[in-house]
Amino acid sequence: MKSKFESSKVHFKRKRKVEPLINRLIDCPIGVKLKVLRVNTGHHGHHGHHAKRRLANLGIIPGVQIIKRKAAPFRGPIEIIVKGSLLVIGRGLAARIIVINENSE
Repeated sequence: MKSKFESSKVHFKRKRKVEPLINRLIDCPIGVKLKVLRVNTGHHGHHGHHAKRRLANLGIIPGVQIIKRKAAPFRGPIEIIVKGSLLVIGRGLAARIIVINENSE
């Protein structure tokens, strides 16, 4: 006769690694559709204003859909698709772009 502990098998499920829904653009995987939530420019100083304006001129504004296409190794630039146009931006600028995965909504 088996004890009640032997007869009941407990199966532990492995936890999947869950990606956060909100990320910086540089932290997102390649090939995923993303939606821009905001652009962090840091301080309200002179340089932050120019970064935000430059990204807006490139079409990277809150609500727009982007696709991360490539990421160069060794802290190189990031290649993205915005409104059908291929853009290459530096990692410093890409780190300021806060996005959410389109599939998670």
